[in-house]
Amino acid sequence: MNQESRIDRFEKMLTAVQENYDRTDGKMKQLKAEGKEKSATYRQLMGSKMQYQNMLSMYRLYGLIEEK
Repeated sequence: MNQESRIDRFEKMLTAVQENYDRTDGKMKQLKAEGKEKSATYRQLMGSKMQYQNMLSMYRLYGLIEEK
C-alpha cells in the first residue's frame, strides 16, 4: 500500500462523510417541515447526523479539514 493511494482513499472517505452529513441534514429538515420530528425515521437520521458530525469534528481537530 503506497502513501498516495492512502491519501486518495482518505479523500474519498471524507467526501462521502460530508455528502452523507449534508444529505441526512436535508432529510431531517424536510421531515421537520412536515411536522415529523418525533418519527422513528427522524430519530434514526439524528443518530446518523451526530455520527457524521463527530467524524467531521475529529477531522477538524487533527487539522485534516479546514474550519467553515
